[in-house]
Amino acid sequence: MPLNIRTYHELTEPDRSGLGEQIATQRRRLAARLAAVGRVVVVMSGKGGVGKSFVTAHLARALARAGRAVGVLDADLNGPTVAGLLEAGTARLVVGEDAVLPATGSDGVRLVSMAQLLADGQPLAFKGPPAESFVWRGAAEAGAIRELLADVAWGPLDVLLLDLPPGMQRFLELCDLLPAPPAVLTVTIPTPESRDAVRRALRAATERRSPLLGVVENMVDGPFAGTAGADLAVEFGVPVLARIPWHPTPDTWAVLAGRLG
Repeated sequence: MPLNIRTYHELTEPDRSGLGEQIATQRRRLAARLAAVGRVVVVMSGKGGVGKSFVTAHLARALARAGRAVGVLDADLNGPTVAGLLEAGTARLVVGEDAVLPATGSDGVRLVSMAQLLADGQPLAFKGPPAESFVWRGAAEAGAIRELLADVAWGPLDVLLLDLPPGMQRFLELCDLLPAPPAVLTVTIPTPESRDAVRRALRAATERRSPLLGVVENMVDGPFAGTAGADLAVEFGVPVLARIPWHPTPDTWAVLAGRLG
């Protein structure tokens, strides 16, 4: 017997929840908030432990020092670290009349992070039946990202960097939320294992028609051996924008900022 599954838009009272209209309204507000943002760039890897947030924070600072207006959204809700890296770990977000105002970190970088909403050391928790949390937690986290983007008054920005957590789920959610597929900057370390994880991330980005800006190979000339950056560049036809040494210098980040454009 075929199932008769209705969408939110097909439901009628009293079944209709209005969720479809709520999401549509929020997406319109999100597009309006980002109208003054020149470029949205997601920084992702598909793998944890490659220093992605470290790269995001220092790239943001280098861009700001070069005269760009820069914002960072730390989209890693469960392991936010960018606020600390931008020396804004104790900053709190300010709620205005109709929007949240981002905090200001090092070199004037505007910042929003879940770390600014949680008590120090506290895990992220959503209200709901604990026994069913595995069902709705993903939807709740996607909703939180949607609200952070739609409710924050970023103001005019040249670049908004979105620091994504490991894995691909948050990227796919963003592609569904944003008015256009975001540009993608990928971070890897030299190892074959990192290369394979980042390859999957780049393929997902390609399938979503996101512009691929290039690869940043982090932790070079340290204990991690391999040629991941060069391998990925050849496979996807993108440049290696920077090879970040184990002990980077300020010039390292300036070069990366210049190549990002």
